[in-house]
Amino acid sequence: MSILMVTGMEGARNCADVVAAQLGMDVEVAEGRKSALAVLRQREFAAVVLDETIAECDPATAEAIWERAGLAIPLQVNFALSGAARLIRDIRAALHRREREQTLARRAATAAIETELKSTVAGLLLHSQLALSGSDVASPVAEKLRVVADLAGSLRRQLGAPAATRGDTAV
Repeated sequence: MSILMVTGMEGARNCADVVAAQLGMDVEVAEGRKSALAVLRQREFAAVVLDETIAECDPATAEAIWERAGLAIPLQVNFALSGAARLIRDIRAALHRREREQTLARRAATAAIETELKSTVAGLLLHSQLALSGSDVASPVAEKLRVVADLAGSLRRQLGAPAATRGDTAV
C-alpha cells in the first residue's frame, strides 16, 4: 500500500521522499482537489494526508477527499508547522493503530464464529441423541443419526464445546 499526500505546499515532493524512505512505502503527492480525487479513483491507499490549510479553506473539498478515500486512514496535518519527522510519527502511529484495530476485529470475528459453531454442534448432538432415544426411529435412519451424533461429539470435543445436555444429565 501507499500514502497519498494532498498539499499545494512547495517542497512537498521532498517531504514525500523522506516519508517514503523512513516508512518504506510509496508516497504520492497530489497538489489539489482535482488531482487528489483523480488519484483516489484509480488506487487504494493506506493513508491519505490532507494539508490542514486546504481543509480549512475549502471544507467541501476535504469532505469529497475523505469520502473518496475509502478505507485509507485519514490524517489532517498542517504542513507549514509540521516537519517530516512529526509527519512520519503521525503516519506510523495511525498505521499501528489501524493494525491493532484490525487484529482485534479479526479476534472478535473468530470468537463469534467459534461460539456459533460450538452452539450449532452442541444442538446437533442433542437433537441426534434425542431422536435416537425415540423408539419409533427406523433402523437405517437410526444408523445415520448415530453417525451424525458421533461426528458432532467429535467436533464438540475438538472445539471444547460444552456437552449437549437434556435436563441435568449429559446425553
